[in-house]
Amino acid sequence: MYGALSLEDQIIASLRRISRAIDLRSRLLLKNHGLTVPQLAALKAIQRAGSTTTGALAREIHLGHATVTGILGRLENNGLIVRTRGSQDRRSVFVELTQAGVQLVQEAPSLLQERFREELTCLQEWEQTMILATLQRIAAMMDAEAIEAAPVLGSGSVSAHEDDLSRYLEKAVSPNGEMPPIEEPSE
Repeated sequence: MYGALSLEDQIIASLRRISRAIDLRSRLLLKNHGLTVPQLAALKAIQRAGSTTTGALAREIHLGHATVTGILGRLENNGLIVRTRGSQDRRSVFVELTQAGVQLVQEAPSLLQERFREELTCLQEWEQTMILATLQRIAAMMDAEAIEAAPVLGSGSVSAHEDDLSRYLEKAVSPNGEMPPIEEPSE
C-alpha cells in the first residue's frame, strides 16, 4: 500500500506525524501542569542560568524577544519568576526564578515525550548525535533557523490524554517499517 508513495510524500507524512506528536505533548503539558512548552523551556533555561536577561533567554530558547516578554509576563503573574531592571543599564531586564518557580521546574516533566526520551537514552551516544545532526540538517534545509522554536499554544479545550498520545505514537511506525496513515487521536 505504501510502496506507491513517493519519497517526498513519505517524508512529509513523517514530518506531519512528528509535528502532531509534539502538538499532543504540548497539549498534555498544558492540561496536566498548566504550562506551555515555551513557558517550561523558559523556566528550565532560567534555572540553568541562575539569572539571565530577557534577550539572552530569547536566544537560548530560540524565541523572539516579544514572545519571551509575553511568556515572562504570564510566568511573573503566576509567581514563578521575578524581573528586575539592571542597576547599571536600566534597559536590561534580569529574570530569576522564585521559590515556587524552582519547585515547579523540579517537579515538571521533560520537554521531550516520555517514550521518545526513554528510547533515545537507550541508543549509543553516536546514534543520539546522528539523530541530532539529522534534525538540525532538516531544520536548515527547511530554512527554519529564523522560525521561533515553540509557538505559544492558545488556551482552549484540551482533549488529548496520555494514552491517546501513546497509542498514536505506537501507530506512528509499524514493526515492519511501513508508515500507517495519519490518524487523529480519539477524544
